[in-house]
Amino acid sequence: MLLAVCFALVVGFIGILYIVNYIVEFSRFLRLMRKLPGPKPLPVFGNLFELVCHKELLLGKIRQWSRNYAPMYVLSAFCFPAINISGPEEFEIIASTPKNIKKSFVYEFVRRWLGDSLLITTGSKWHTRRKILTPAFHFNILQQFLGVFHSETDRLVETLKKEVDKPFTDVVPIMSQFTLYTIAETAMGVKLNIENEEDRIYVEAIHELGPMVFYRLARPWLYSYPIYYYATPRGYRERKLIEKLHKFTENIIKEKFEKFETFENTQGDDNFPQKKKLALLDLLLNAKMIDGVIDDEGIKDEVNTFMFEGHDTTSSALSFILMMLAVHKKWQDLIYEEIMQTSGESTEYPSLKDLNDLKLMERVIKESLRVFPAVPFIGRILEDDIHVNGYLLPKGASVHIHIFDIHKNPKYWDDPEKFDPDRFLPDNCVNRHPFAYVPFSAGPRNCIGQKFSMLEMKMAIFAILKNFVLEPQDTPESIKLVPDLVLRTTDEKLRVKFRLRTK
Repeated sequence: MLLAVCFALVVGFIGILYIVNYIVEFSRFLRLMRKLPGPKPLPVFGNLFELVCHKELLLGKIRQWSRNYAPMYVLSAFCFPAINISGPEEFEIIASTPKNIKKSFVYEFVRRWLGDSLLITTGSKWHTRRKILTPAFHFNILQQFLGVFHSETDRLVETLKKEVDKPFTDVVPIMSQFTLYTIAETAMGVKLNIENEEDRIYVEAIHELGPMVFYRLARPWLYSYPIYYYATPRGYRERKLIEKLHKFTENIIKEKFEKFETFENTQGDDNFPQKKKLALLDLLLNAKMIDGVIDDEGIKDEVNTFMFEGHDTTSSALSFILMMLAVHKKWQDLIYEEIMQTSGESTEYPSLKDLNDLKLMERVIKESLRVFPAVPFIGRILEDDIHVNGYLLPKGASVHIHIFDIHKNPKYWDDPEKFDPDRFLPDNCVNRHPFAYVPFSAGPRNCIGQKFSMLEMKMAIFAILKNFVLEPQDTPESIKLVPDLVLRTTDEKLRVKFRLRTK
């Protein structure tokens, strides 16, 4: 009896110490966060009522806060403050250390869908997954992907030929389908066909799921996992969509596994396996069978992540690029001249070297990504206290990096709203801050697929401009942008007129 009482007292004392320590640490956390500038919060609710607004208004508010409190400010919902950064120097301090690679709570909203994948995980698991997946973007693998780019670009051109008699075309769903088909074949080794019922269900589910995540993010009362998923119609719908996506992916992995043959995974330029066309899924299966560093659940998570991340961001980027090419006829014509210098009248698609040599096109892509970054913001959690601009940012703080505002920062970009691809001429890039242009993030946790994305965009633009003249319908002045997991317009459309190019 006495022993039980003593045990209870010890447990109770430890519990009290834990609670006291938590209160002390949380009080310190709030005290340090309150020292940062930002719009004045209300008691209890913080800035919640300013954040919960129509998406059309939210981006404007974020931009205004960035102008008023740049380069760093705090917003809070209830008792949960978050640091917002719109300056390259501040982003560099946070992103350049290998410690601050933990993603913010925002990414928890896609965990049910994407699991503990490269996008979300941290620590040793992230390092292991990154090591497995990096060879998927090796030169020889990218070379093999050219065949996929060619076939899917042919399919894209045929789709666009059906649009030339229309007064305008919404390019968003067409680019989304193109990039989804491309990533499906390169990530899973599967050629999707919208006429196949299973493929159509998968395509529709992945398109519907993305916007649902941001809907929840903007409504803190839906943050509770059980309330959202088991007490709301939207949460129920999301669960069903995720089940469809997972079932499709699991079936593909199962089919691949039954026929899979392992290979030696070397990374030398000349020795990387070329005996067969490799998809990202092949590398994951090889890592499971040879090294045992990933299991079936991990493979499913990574494939789902690349299917989402590898199509939605690139389709957003391509859609805005096509609008800008239509608006800026001068640059459209210059790219066409560059294309003709590369290929002439040949019907052959460009080689990997040819694509890399399209420097003017690359400048236009980069400038479009500056003005319209596909991913407008990213989030991290500080894993240690860190000093930034005379402030001590506490361990555990959520940090939102506003790429959209970094790219419009007048300190680094003259006339930032102007579209000027010459900003990316080599001489104009020499003294620019390395973190002033970060469409693919930066530091150890930068986008692993940025070379893949750039080549895919170049191939698409090459084929489109060789076959069509683009005329403007939507313009930067006529559209309204909304923040989301990727940058979108309010009606999720971008309209361009396509006209067949005459020789």
